[in-house]
Amino acid sequence: MHYLQALESKSVYVIREAYQKFNGRIAMLWSVGKDSTTLLWLVRKAFFGKIPFPVMHIDTGYKFPEMYEFRDRLAKEWGFELIVASNKEQLAKGMGPSSGLKLDCCTELKTNALKQAVDQYGFQSILLGIRRDEHGIRAKERYFSPRDAEFQWDYENQPAEVWDQYNSFLREDEHYRIHPILHFTELDIWRYIQREQIPIVDLYRSNGGKRYRSIGCVPCCNPVPSEAATIEEMIAELETSTDSERAGRAQDKENLYTMQKLRSLGYM
Repeated sequence: MHYLQALESKSVYVIREAYQKFNGRIAMLWSVGKDSTTLLWLVRKAFFGKIPFPVMHIDTGYKFPEMYEFRDRLAKEWGFELIVASNKEQLAKGMGPSSGLKLDCCTELKTNALKQAVDQYGFQSILLGIRRDEHGIRAKERYFSPRDAEFQWDYENQPAEVWDQYNSFLREDEHYRIHPILHFTELDIWRYIQREQIPIVDLYRSNGGKRYRSIGCVPCCNPVPSEAATIEEMIAELETSTDSERAGRAQDKENLYTMQKLRSLGYM
């Protein structure tokens, strides 16, 4: 079996396990980036071309225009239920990347926006497209990762996952984050995108000698020098690169302590 097929099979298994355990109370979080779009593709594979639960985008109001266009187009083409959630109260007050610490902005416009949506729709589990190799704190994650009533993550006391057996017992007001692509690496994602011909936002392609390796809010992302305009060129570039994938993200948000603090409070 080709190793990409093995990675795919593992992800499909996790997705189906989550759907079986939380049927009717499950959704997927879609950032519109390469990882979550790959997860969206895997969900379609798991259910024979269908996405049987809502797909939720947390809109901070600061995303790239290309991301909004891609989001709306793909939702229409693939025919899934799209929920766009935002923390309208904080946006109305002017919360944003320039209004204070990035920690405060991410907490209000991402974490609390997600919390409001989970409370509103009554979801018990959320699928997310995160990978263990992307950031040191994410290496501590489980496939089925519980969050308490305050959305906090107890990373020092997580359930064991042995022989592909996943804990799904919920306490009151608790929910699970499901991470079906934890075992993928950045290179695996691009090779899988190449093999499956998965659509991506054009921001990942080189334009004028620069491209984005990680996309999110406009003020918090910077392009990196690159001539890679095709998937093949991106793969070749990554095979020899020693730069961090998130090197273009705002540094006050991406240092290890701050990122661990954000995730312990419920950040994606």
